Amino acid sequence: MTRRATIELFKEYMNFSIGHFTIFSASERENLHGHNYNVYVAMTTQIKDDGMSFNYCYYKEKFRKLCDQLDETVVIAGKSKYLSIKEDDKYIHVIFNNEDMPFLKRDVTILPITNVTVEELSHWLLEQIRQDEQELKNNNIIGVTVKVFSAAGQSGATSWGEIA
Repeated sequence: MTRRATIELFKEYMNFSIGHFTIFSASERENLHGHNYNVYVAMTTQIKDDGMSFNYCYYKEKFRKLCDQLDETVVIAGKSKYLSIKEDDKYIHVIFNNEDMPFLKRDVTILPITNVTVEELSHWLLEQIRQDEQELKNNNIIGVTVKVFSAAGQSGATSWGEIA
C-alpha cells in the first residue's frame, strides 16, 4: 500500500520585499509601491518504508535562493503586452502609456511574467522548481503547490500534479 504525505515549507527566510506595480489595462496601473511577500510550498510525495518521504533540505535552499534573488529589487513584468523595456548604459527604462520610468539596472529584476501579482509570482516560483525534473522524480514528488502572500490572509497559489 502506497502512503502519501504532504511536506509543507513555510520558513521565516522564505520571504522577499519588492517594489512593483500591477497593470490593469493599457492606460491604468498602480503607482509604484512595495510589499513584504511570504512564500509557502506544499509537496505531495510518498512515505517510504523508513517513515520518511525525502530530505527536503534541497528545497529549503532552493526557495531561500529564489527569495534572495527577488529581495530588495523592483520587479518588472517582462512579458506584459503593455510595457516596453529598453536599456542604456546605466538604466532600464520601463515605458507604460508613454511614461518613461528609468531604474538603475542594479535595482531591477525582470521576470518572464505578464503582470506582477501574487498569482504570477507563485506560478514563476513553481516553474523554477519544476525545471529540475530529476530532483522531483528522485524524491517521488508528484504534486507541488506554491502560495505567495502579499499580506496576512491575502495570497495567490499555483499547483502542479497530484495534490493530497
